[in-house]
Amino acid sequence: MLEFMAVAAGGGSAALNWADLGLSPGIDLGFFMLRYYSLAYLAGLVFAYWHLRKMIEAPGAPLAKRHADDLFFYCMIGVIVGGRLGYVVFYRPDFLGTWEMFNTLGGGMSFHGGLIGTVVAIAFVSWRNGLNFLRVCDYISVNVGMGMLLGRLANFVNGELWGRPVESAVSWAMVFPGAGPEPRHPSQLYEAGLEGLLVLLVLLALFWKTGARYRTGLLVGVFATLIAGGRFIVEFFREPDAHLSEFAASTGLNMGQWLTLPLIVAGLGLVVWSLTRPPLGSNYTPPAE
Repeated sequence: MLEFMAVAAGGGSAALNWADLGLSPGIDLGFFMLRYYSLAYLAGLVFAYWHLRKMIEAPGAPLAKRHADDLFFYCMIGVIVGGRLGYVVFYRPDFLGTWEMFNTLGGGMSFHGGLIGTVVAIAFVSWRNGLNFLRVCDYISVNVGMGMLLGRLANFVNGELWGRPVESAVSWAMVFPGAGPEPRHPSQLYEAGLEGLLVLLVLLALFWKTGARYRTGLLVGVFATLIAGGRFIVEFFREPDAHLSEFAASTGLNMGQWLTLPLIVAGLGLVVWSLTRPPLGSNYTPPAE
């Protein structure tokens, strides 16, 4: 990674070669390969759990610490099950009814499916505990950016989900193994920045530096707008899945872009709705511990 940054900063015209970076998909333990993508999922979940508990300690929380354990467990299931089912339904419907539907060893997780799975998990925990669903979504959304950041960096380390061939010479263009000789956009890093780091920094600032936590739906609305908008932009640089390239050519947009449009509209709608309503007052009573 340091070599990549140094060469890119130097403005060299020759394309970088991913293979020259000496990256590996994980830590070889001899009997088992501990993959960085799995570690990224785990680290994102651990951060979300730790930071959610810190958020709950601040005034105005819509849930108590006893609810964080339930949310951690069910959201973890929602991300994994929803992510895989979403990939099958949106991207590989030919897997439906086959063993490949459950085979995650070869990769294949959908952001949109994972998001749906997480929302279902939050709805279940909120309903079971009598919590305000939208406000719980506000608190969960603040923590998602870290997982997206780490996950996209892991995609880069794995040399997968590369971008389209560059149309004009750029110093950070890269040749990826299995993608042909053309220099390509390292779109995994674009996604890490727009869908991960930017989302994380904006939402952390809104939560800790402003009164956004007292406006129901504002944080999750900003989250949905930013992450979907970032995904829409990056898809212009990302190589579409081979089996969906014809779909992208015929419709003008990738499948990922079509799936983000409703999310952008919903996010903007939540932001407007939230800002036109009065914030929670001093008489707000948080759930009991």
